[in-house]
Amino acid sequence: MKRKSILWFCLLCLALPLCAARVDTLQVKSASMNKEVTVVVITPDVALGNSPVPSPVVYLLHGYGGNAKTWIGIKPELPRIADEKGMIFVCPDGKQSWYWDSPVDSTSRYETFISKELIAYIDSHYATIADRKARAITGLSMGGHGALWNALRHKEVFGAAGSTSGGVDIRPFPQSWNMAKQLGALADNPKRWDEYTVINLVDSLVNGEQALIIDCGEADFFLNVNKNLHQRLLDRKIDHDFITRPGGHNGMYWNNSIDYQILFFDKFFKNKIHIQ
Repeated sequence: MKRKSILWFCLLCLALPLCAARVDTLQVKSASMNKEVTVVVITPDVALGNSPVPSPVVYLLHGYGGNAKTWIGIKPELPRIADEKGMIFVCPDGKQSWYWDSPVDSTSRYETFISKELIAYIDSHYATIADRKARAITGLSMGGHGALWNALRHKEVFGAAGSTSGGVDIRPFPQSWNMAKQLGALADNPKRWDEYTVINLVDSLVNGEQALIIDCGEADFFLNVNKNLHQRLLDRKIDHDFITRPGGHNGMYWNNSIDYQILFFDKFFKNKIHIQ
C-alpha cells in the first residue's frame, strides 16, 4: 500500500507544471537619490542559465503604502506567468512618492530612478530585450498614476503602458496620500498640480505612439477620474483599451485585473518583436 501511495505521489508531481522562474530581491543604487532602492525581479527560466534568451520586461508599480513585494503578494502566480510568457517582471519600491521627481523634495526622484536608473540596471544585469518595443509599465492606484506618468513622459523608454485602479487625476484629492508633501499644497500651487497629473499629459500623445490599457472597478473611488481619462483619450482620438468591471479598490480586483494587462502586453510584445 505504501509503495502505491509513493507511486501516485510521483505521478502527481510529474503531472504538475514546474516553475523554474527565479525571484530576486535586490538593492539597486540610485545615484540621483544617493540611496539604495529595494527591487523584486522575477526572471523566467528562458532568461536564466548558460544560454539565456533575451526577454521583454514588464515594470509593476505598487500603490500608496505598498512596497517592492506588494505585487508578488497580490499575484503569487507571477513566477509561473513569467515562465509561461517568457517575461521578466520588475517591482521597485516607490515609497509614497507617486513616482515623480518631487519639485519640493530633492531626495525624492523616483521618475529618474524608474525611467532611467532602474532601466539601465535591469538591462545590464538581466537578459532583456533592451528596446521600448519590449518594455511595458503598469501599476495599481498610486502606481497606476506613476506608470502612466513615467510612460507618457518617456515614450522613448516604454512602448506600452497601463494602469489598474489608477489615481490618474490627482486634483480631486488634494488632502490625500501625502501628495502635498511631494508637490506643495494645491491651493498654493494650482499650476504645479495641473502639470503633475496624468490626465493633462494626454495632449502630448500621438495616436499609435504607445499601446495603452486602463481599467478600474465599478465600486472604486477612482472610477470617475478613470472615465474622464478615457473620454480625454477618445476626444484626442488616441487608441487605447479601457475596461470597467465589478470590483473595488482592493487586492481581489488587482489579482484579476493584472491578468488582462499581462495578456495585453504579451500581445504587444509578440507583434513588435516577432512581426517587425
